[in-house]
Amino acid sequence: MFSEYIAAALARAEYEVIDNPEPYYAHVPGLEGVWATGETFEDCRKALIETIEEWIAIRLRHGLRIPSIDGNAIDVSTELMAVG
Repeated sequence: MFSEYIAAALARAEYEVIDNPEPYYAHVPGLEGVWATGETFEDCRKALIETIEEWIAIRLRHGLRIPSIDGNAIDVSTELMAVG
């Protein structure tokens, strides 16, 4: 579920070359605050993956909605579940 969501987010990512010591910049439209930079395209992509993972974790921790991307969704439930 997570890997499919991250792959869908990466497929939607937009990349730019900017005037910066880390000239590669990427963001994912629709995922507020999800962006990264890197010295190379691959560095930027790796940083973007880490950012997406952290963004998911924070939203899950706080019970915030995670928008669907091309049919890939991560459902957040605030209901208590029995474990064991």
